[in-house]
Amino acid sequence: MTDLRDQPEWRTATETGVTLERLLSVVGSGALELDTAPAGLAVPVGRAAVLDPLDPDIRPRVLLLAFAVDPGSAQALDVVRRAGAAGACGVVLGPDRTEQSARALRAAAEEAGVAVLYRTRWCDWEQLVGVVRAGLAAAGAPPVLGPAVGDLDALADAVAALVGGSVTIEDTDSRVLAYSSTEENVDEMRRLTILGRRVPPWRVAAMREAGLFRALWATDEVLHRRARGEDPERLVCAVRANGEVLGSVWVAAVGGRPLAPNAAEALRTASRAAAAHLLRHHTRGADSRLVEDAARALLEERGSAELLAERASLPAQEPCAVLAVGLGTDAPEQEPSRDASTMYGLLTLHCTALGHRIVVVPAGGRALVLVCALDPGRAREQLARLGESLAARVSEATGGQVRVGLGAVVPALARAAESRRDAELALKALGRAGASRTVAWVEEVADTIGVLQAVEALRDVRLPPGTSVARLAAFDAEHAGSRLVETLRAYLDHFGDVSAAARSLSVHPNSLRYRLGRIAAVSGLDLDSPDARLLAQLQLRLADEGPRPGPAGASSRP
Repeated sequence: MTDLRDQPEWRTATETGVTLERLLSVVGSGALELDTAPAGLAVPVGRAAVLDPLDPDIRPRVLLLAFAVDPGSAQALDVVRRAGAAGACGVVLGPDRTEQSARALRAAAEEAGVAVLYRTRWCDWEQLVGVVRAGLAAAGAPPVLGPAVGDLDALADAVAALVGGSVTIEDTDSRVLAYSSTEENVDEMRRLTILGRRVPPWRVAAMREAGLFRALWATDEVLHRRARGEDPERLVCAVRANGEVLGSVWVAAVGGRPLAPNAAEALRTASRAAAAHLLRHHTRGADSRLVEDAARALLEERGSAELLAERASLPAQEPCAVLAVGLGTDAPEQEPSRDASTMYGLLTLHCTALGHRIVVVPAGGRALVLVCALDPGRAREQLARLGESLAARVSEATGGQVRVGLGAVVPALARAAESRRDAELALKALGRAGASRTVAWVEEVADTIGVLQAVEALRDVRLPPGTSVARLAAFDAEHAGSRLVETLRAYLDHFGDVSAAARSLSVHPNSLRYRLGRIAAVSGLDLDSPDARLLAQLQLRLADEGPRPGPAGASSRP
């Protein structure tokens, strides 16, 4: 069993003021069902922890998540009695109990003076750990921890030593989570599995067709397969917590040596101990989501810097900044690597490889990267270098043009939202600047930002009907292929340079001159008038931005 006694951020239940009643009010009845609380609901909750079979010690004021304990077993009664003797506030068991076992547990709880709760059927253990973690954080207590023994590779090595073979630990989709370091004379299947970090698809299909997985998930026993030619002897056992399958542990003989005589029994025992490790592995996903949610709330100025620092182990009082990262529009239309999730993964991998402490927050097709623990003396240099590196490497990997807006460096995590605003403004301006640059600070694209803000301020201005641009747009709508609005935009964007505008439209300069004559004839636009040119350009920019979001069918401009 693990706790936070040695952590510097540890606070006692008295300091947090968290009670069982407060925690249950935050978590809600959808996750936990209270059966009995002989000491009342005002008992303090200092922390929550998963009962670790490898370290069954129980600490005072803990809410004990006994996920590997059958509520109908004698072990459950023993856990409740030991929890009461240790001063724990409560024990959470799985939902599968009979009325008889529930009465026995209730009697043991009354005698021990400890609350008994049950996980609801519609909330699995992985979800419950995340819910309780969030509930404790919201109520003001330290978060729940999984088992301290979370090193799956070390577990694989330990099992390998017991059984005398090589070991892989896999999830329910046959992905390799860890493997032992026993690499002497390994068979070809193990080599392919480890290199690919998953069992080859053809092998998975063959095992599924043979009914292996159906048999494996239906039993707690070790399945054995004799050696076949160069394919060595193998053992496999499912890992489950209170009936829920978490994965499997596989053993293969190596070097032509037989497995240990007691290998099957050792594997059966190891698979029970592995449940705590695999649950910890599964809950890391929930941890990541909680960190992401906390970072998102902070960047949107509705969260706590202290909570994010606690959840993500980030320094709250050191310089930080935000990068806004977005894909351009010139990536191949059907390129699968343009999937936003691919970009998020690449960002995390690349930033971590460069030694930065970051949190990536998805934000509608782009990403906000919170970069923490920057060097006060060279923070801008670090951030600029990271932005340039991300733009180059992620563009190369995704096949699209990645642009990065650099937010101002702020002195502490609590001011990260200020940096986010700058980063998003810079990214928006980069999207307007075309391919001329891919990384920028706000001050480097200030003119473009100013124009965008001016256009935004003009969105609700009601222009008189029949302006030159309105007449051109109406003409284009009635005459397919006329392209007069597009021609005017190119001409104005190139400061009246006919040759440059013609090149941008891929037409001959004489064709452009003809179109300009048509524009004057159709709309009455006087291209020699500064006011007419300014109004035309503003209307074109407003059209580019589109109408302000509103009720269906509504528009902010006529």
